[in-house]
Amino acid sequence: MDEIDRLQAETLKALASPRRLEIVHRLAAEAWDVGRLARELGCSQPNVSQHLAVLRAAGVVSSERVGREVHYRLADDEVLLACSIMRGVLLRRLRRLADLSEADASPDVSDAPTTAARAAAAAPPPAPVATDPTRLLIAHH
Repeated sequence: MDEIDRLQAETLKALASPRRLEIVHRLAAEAWDVGRLARELGCSQPNVSQHLAVLRAAGVVSSERVGREVHYRLADDEVLLACSIMRGVLLRRLRRLADLSEADASPDVSDAPTTAARAAAAAPPPAPVATDPTRLLIAHH
């Protein structure tokens, strides 16, 4: 296994929590301390601290001591771009499923292929995956 694949898997695992995604979105605009994040999210400070530790270990957030507080910020703003791309993929998937569900609810002829089968047959093949991360970044700028 390639090192970048391992790192990507670790990062995605760290982001695989709705609460941690919520934290990432809060840190998008500015640095926050644990207490403020806990109040804003309605969680305990220890719980938010645990989530931040996971995100920091994965390199998603960085921390800076300011007096007696530790402020957290995104380590790289393009984490938000990656989250935004994935959110778009999921929204399109939900729309397709809703369209299929609506189409399947309408009456059909028993000999005709199902709406889902027609949609699957008409779907374009998946786009090739870029193996060079710089090509992906260049394509989205």
